[in-house]
Amino acid sequence: MKLASRISALTLIAALASGPFALAQAASKPASDAAAAKPVDAIRTFYLKNATQASDANEIVTAIRNSISPGDRVFLVPSQNAIVMRAPAEDFARVQQLLDDLDRPKKAYRLTYTITEMDGEKRVGTQHYSMVLANGQEAILKQGDRVPIATSGTVNSAMPGSTQAQFVYQDIGMSFGATLSELHEGARLRTDVVQTSLATEKPAFTAPDPVIRQTEFKGEAVLSAGKPLVLGSMDIPGSTRHFQIEALIEPLP
Repeated sequence: MKLASRISALTLIAALASGPFALAQAASKPASDAAAAKPVDAIRTFYLKNATQASDANEIVTAIRNSISPGDRVFLVPSQNAIVMRAPAEDFARVQQLLDDLDRPKKAYRLTYTITEMDGEKRVGTQHYSMVLANGQEAILKQGDRVPIATSGTVNSAMPGSTQAQFVYQDIGMSFGATLSELHEGARLRTDVVQTSLATEKPAFTAPDPVIRQTEFKGEAVLSAGKPLVLGSMDIPGSTRHFQIEALIEPLP
Protein backbone atom coordinates (compact mmCIF):
# COMPACT_ATOMS: atom_id res chain seq x y z
CA MET A 1 0.00 0.00 0.00
CA LYS A 2 2.82 2.38 0.85
CA LEU A 3 4.50 1.69 -2.49
CA ALA A 4 1.26 2.31 -4.37
CA SER A 5 0.70 5.61 -2.53
CA ARG A 6 4.25 6.74 -3.34
CA ILE A 7 3.76 5.94 -7.03
CA SER A 8 0.48 7.87 -7.06
CA ALA A 9 2.16 10.92 -5.49
CA LEU A 10 4.96 10.90 -8.07
CA THR A 11 2.39 10.61 -10.85
CA LEU A 12 0.50 13.63 -9.48
CA ILE A 13 3.69 15.72 -9.27
CA ALA A 14 4.57 14.88 -12.88
CA ALA A 15 1.08 15.83 -14.01
CA LEU A 16 1.25 19.17 -12.21
CA ALA A 17 4.67 19.87 -13.69
CA SER A 18 3.38 19.34 -17.19
CA GLY A 19 0.19 21.29 -16.51
CA PRO A 20 -0.16 24.78 -14.96
CA PHE A 21 3.59 25.24 -14.46
CA ALA A 22 4.27 24.55 -18.12
CA LEU A 23 1.48 26.91 -19.12
CA ALA A 24 2.99 29.65 -16.93
CA GLN A 25 6.36 29.22 -18.65
CA ALA A 26 4.72 29.43 -22.07
CA ALA A 27 2.81 32.57 -21.04
CA SER A 28 6.00 34.29 -19.90
CA LYS A 29 7.85 33.75 -23.20
CA PRO A 30 5.98 36.34 -25.36
CA ALA A 31 6.84 39.16 -22.92
CA SER A 32 10.53 38.31 -22.93
CA ASP A 33 10.50 37.89 -26.72
CA ALA A 34 8.80 41.28 -27.14
CA ALA A 35 11.42 42.93 -24.93
CA ALA A 36 14.20 41.33 -26.94
CA ALA A 37 12.56 42.42 -30.24
CA LYS A 38 12.20 46.10 -29.18
CA PRO A 39 14.24 48.26 -31.62
CA VAL A 40 17.28 49.98 -30.20
CA ASP A 41 17.76 53.68 -30.97
CA ALA A 42 20.82 54.77 -32.90
CA ILE A 43 22.22 58.22 -33.73
CA ARG A 44 23.05 59.39 -37.25
CA THR A 45 24.08 62.74 -38.74
CA PHE A 46 22.79 63.85 -42.14
CA TYR A 47 24.67 66.71 -43.83
CA LEU A 48 22.69 69.12 -46.00
CA LYS A 49 24.27 69.75 -49.39
CA ASN A 50 22.13 72.45 -50.97
CA ALA A 51 20.14 74.16 -48.19
CA THR A 52 22.21 77.30 -47.71
CA GLN A 53 19.63 79.37 -45.80
CA ALA A 54 18.31 78.75 -42.29
CA SER A 55 14.71 78.90 -43.53
CA ASP A 56 15.37 76.10 -46.04
CA ALA A 57 16.98 73.87 -43.40
CA ASN A 58 14.13 74.51 -40.94
CA GLU A 59 11.55 73.54 -43.56
CA ILE A 60 13.39 70.24 -44.20
CA VAL A 61 13.56 69.47 -40.47
CA THR A 62 9.84 70.18 -40.11
CA ALA A 63 9.05 67.80 -42.99
CA ILE A 64 11.17 65.06 -41.38
CA ARG A 65 9.50 65.47 -37.96
CA ASN A 66 6.07 65.17 -39.55
CA SER A 67 7.09 61.94 -41.31
CA ILE A 68 8.66 59.93 -38.47
CA SER A 69 7.44 58.35 -35.23
CA PRO A 70 6.67 60.71 -32.32
CA GLY A 71 9.38 59.05 -30.22
CA ASP A 72 12.14 59.82 -32.73
CA ARG A 73 14.27 62.90 -32.14
CA VAL A 74 15.55 65.29 -34.83
CA PHE A 75 17.81 68.30 -34.25
CA LEU A 76 19.22 70.93 -36.61
CA VAL A 77 22.87 71.96 -36.15
CA PRO A 78 23.09 75.27 -38.10
CA SER A 79 26.85 75.71 -37.66
CA GLN A 80 27.48 72.38 -39.40
CA ASN A 81 24.53 72.60 -41.79
CA ALA A 82 23.57 69.16 -40.53
CA ILE A 83 20.63 67.24 -39.08
CA VAL A 84 21.16 64.86 -36.14
CA MET A 85 18.59 62.11 -35.67
CA ARG A 86 18.05 59.63 -32.83
CA ALA A 87 15.75 56.81 -33.88
CA PRO A 88 15.68 53.09 -34.73
CA ALA A 89 18.16 52.34 -37.51
CA GLU A 90 15.41 51.18 -39.87
CA ASP A 91 13.96 54.74 -39.90
CA PHE A 92 17.14 56.23 -41.37
CA ALA A 93 16.42 54.98 -44.89
CA ARG A 94 13.08 56.87 -44.94
CA VAL A 95 14.77 60.07 -43.75
CA GLN A 96 17.50 59.73 -46.37
CA GLN A 97 14.83 59.40 -49.06
CA LEU A 98 13.19 62.61 -47.81
CA LEU A 99 16.52 64.43 -47.93
CA ASP A 100 17.14 63.24 -51.49
CA ASP A 101 13.76 64.68 -52.48
CA LEU A 102 13.94 67.99 -50.56
CA ASP A 103 17.62 68.95 -50.36
CA ARG A 104 18.01 69.77 -54.03
CA PRO A 105 20.09 72.51 -55.68
CA LYS A 106 18.21 75.72 -56.31
CA LYS A 107 17.62 76.62 -59.92
CA ALA A 108 19.35 79.83 -61.01
CA TYR A 109 18.17 82.46 -63.49
CA ARG A 110 19.67 85.47 -65.17
CA LEU A 111 17.33 88.42 -64.75
CA THR A 112 17.81 91.34 -67.14
CA TYR A 113 16.14 94.73 -66.76
CA THR A 114 15.98 96.92 -69.83
CA ILE A 115 15.34 100.62 -69.22
CA THR A 116 14.36 102.33 -72.47
CA GLU A 117 14.00 106.09 -72.76
CA MET A 118 11.36 107.01 -75.32
CA ASP A 119 10.45 110.35 -76.85
CA GLY A 120 6.96 109.69 -78.11
CA GLU A 121 7.40 106.62 -80.30
CA LYS A 122 11.10 107.24 -80.86
CA ARG A 123 13.66 105.29 -78.86
CA VAL A 124 16.24 107.69 -77.42
CA GLY A 125 18.46 105.35 -75.35
CA THR A 126 18.56 101.91 -73.78
CA GLN A 127 20.32 100.56 -70.71
CA HIS A 128 20.57 96.94 -69.58
CA TYR A 129 21.06 95.71 -66.00
CA SER A 130 21.58 92.00 -65.30
CA MET A 131 21.84 89.89 -62.18
CA VAL A 132 21.82 86.18 -61.33
CA LEU A 133 19.21 84.96 -58.82
CA ALA A 134 18.50 81.64 -57.18
CA ASN A 135 14.95 80.54 -56.57
CA GLY A 136 13.54 82.24 -53.45
CA GLN A 137 16.55 84.48 -52.80
CA GLU A 138 16.63 88.27 -52.94
CA ALA A 139 19.19 90.24 -54.97
CA ILE A 140 19.89 93.98 -55.07
CA LEU A 141 21.69 95.88 -57.82
CA LYS A 142 22.62 99.58 -57.65
CA GLN A 143 24.36 101.91 -60.05
CA GLY A 144 24.99 105.63 -59.57
CA ASP A 145 26.56 108.11 -57.15
CA ARG A 146 26.28 108.95 -53.47
CA VAL A 147 25.64 112.63 -52.87
CA PRO A 148 26.49 114.18 -49.48
CA ILE A 149 23.74 116.24 -47.86
CA ALA A 150 24.43 118.45 -44.84
CA THR A 151 22.07 117.73 -41.97
CA SER A 152 23.36 119.71 -38.97
CA GLY A 153 26.39 121.39 -37.52
CA THR A 154 28.47 120.69 -34.44
CA VAL A 155 30.96 122.86 -32.61
CA ASN A 156 34.49 122.40 -33.90
CA SER A 157 36.71 122.07 -30.84
CA ALA A 158 39.85 122.75 -32.87
CA MET A 159 38.54 126.13 -34.02
CA PRO A 160 36.59 128.01 -31.32
CA GLY A 161 33.52 129.78 -32.62
CA SER A 162 33.21 127.62 -35.73
CA THR A 163 30.95 124.66 -36.53
CA GLN A 164 31.54 121.42 -38.38
CA ALA A 165 28.85 120.11 -40.74
CA GLN A 166 27.40 116.60 -40.45
CA PHE A 167 26.45 114.77 -43.62
CA VAL A 168 24.25 111.92 -44.78
CA TYR A 169 24.63 110.32 -48.18
CA GLN A 170 21.84 109.86 -50.70
CA ASP A 171 22.05 107.27 -53.48
CA ILE A 172 21.52 108.83 -56.91
CA GLY A 173 20.96 106.58 -59.91
CA MET A 174 19.25 103.23 -60.48
CA SER A 175 18.39 100.64 -57.83
CA PHE A 176 16.87 97.21 -58.43
CA GLY A 177 15.56 94.78 -55.84
CA ALA A 178 14.30 91.39 -57.03
CA THR A 179 13.09 88.05 -55.66
CA LEU A 180 12.22 85.12 -57.94
CA SER A 181 9.86 82.29 -56.97
CA GLU A 182 9.94 79.38 -59.39
CA LEU A 183 6.64 78.22 -60.88
CA HIS A 184 5.76 75.22 -63.00
CA GLU A 185 6.46 77.32 -66.08
CA GLY A 186 8.51 80.46 -65.54
CA ALA A 187 8.78 82.37 -62.27
CA ARG A 188 7.04 85.02 -60.19
CA LEU A 189 9.08 88.21 -59.88
CA ARG A 190 8.71 90.56 -56.91
CA THR A 191 10.63 93.70 -57.75
CA ASP A 192 11.32 97.24 -56.66
CA VAL A 193 12.86 99.57 -59.27
CA VAL A 194 13.89 103.05 -58.09
CA GLN A 195 15.39 105.86 -60.15
CA THR A 196 16.66 108.99 -58.40
CA SER A 197 18.24 112.10 -59.92
CA LEU A 198 19.22 115.62 -58.94
CA ALA A 199 16.69 118.19 -60.09
CA THR A 200 18.07 121.15 -62.05
CA GLU A 201 15.61 123.62 -60.50
CA LYS A 202 16.24 125.12 -57.09
CA PRO A 203 13.67 125.46 -54.29
CA ALA A 204 11.99 128.82 -53.70
CA PHE A 205 13.89 129.34 -50.47
CA THR A 206 17.66 129.61 -50.57
CA ALA A 207 18.97 126.32 -49.18
CA PRO A 208 22.22 124.51 -49.92
CA ASP A 209 20.59 121.09 -50.05
CA PRO A 210 19.89 119.64 -53.52
CA VAL A 211 16.44 118.70 -54.72
CA ILE A 212 16.19 114.96 -55.43
CA ARG A 213 13.66 113.59 -57.88
CA GLN A 214 12.63 109.96 -57.41
CA THR A 215 10.56 107.54 -59.47
CA GLU A 216 9.72 104.07 -58.14
CA PHE A 217 7.99 100.96 -59.48
CA LYS A 218 7.13 98.18 -57.03
CA GLY A 219 5.03 95.13 -57.82
CA GLU A 220 4.79 91.49 -58.90
CA ALA A 221 4.69 89.87 -62.30
CA VAL A 222 4.79 86.33 -63.72
CA LEU A 223 7.56 85.89 -66.28
CA SER A 224 7.99 83.15 -68.87
CA ALA A 225 11.55 82.11 -69.62
CA GLY A 226 12.93 83.84 -72.69
CA LYS A 227 9.95 86.19 -73.12
CA PRO A 228 10.46 89.88 -72.15
CA LEU A 229 7.64 91.57 -70.27
CA VAL A 230 7.03 95.31 -69.89
CA LEU A 231 6.59 95.96 -66.16
CA GLY A 232 5.68 99.62 -66.37
CA SER A 233 6.22 103.02 -67.96
CA MET A 234 7.05 106.34 -66.29
CA ASP A 235 6.81 109.84 -67.73
CA ILE A 236 9.66 112.32 -67.31
CA PRO A 237 8.16 115.52 -65.86
CA GLY A 238 8.50 118.61 -68.02
CA SER A 239 9.15 116.72 -71.26
CA THR A 240 7.53 114.43 -73.83
CA ARG A 241 9.83 111.56 -72.83
CA HIS A 242 9.13 108.51 -70.72
CA PHE A 243 10.94 105.46 -69.36
CA GLN A 244 9.86 101.91 -70.07
CA ILE A 245 10.88 99.07 -67.73
CA GLU A 246 11.18 95.59 -69.21
CA ALA A 247 12.21 92.34 -67.50
CA LEU A 248 13.50 89.06 -68.96
CA ILE A 249 14.50 85.81 -67.23
CA GLU A 250 16.70 83.07 -68.67
CA PRO A 251 17.35 79.77 -66.83
CA LEU A 252 21.02 78.95 -66.29
CA PRO A 253 22.38 75.44 -66.83
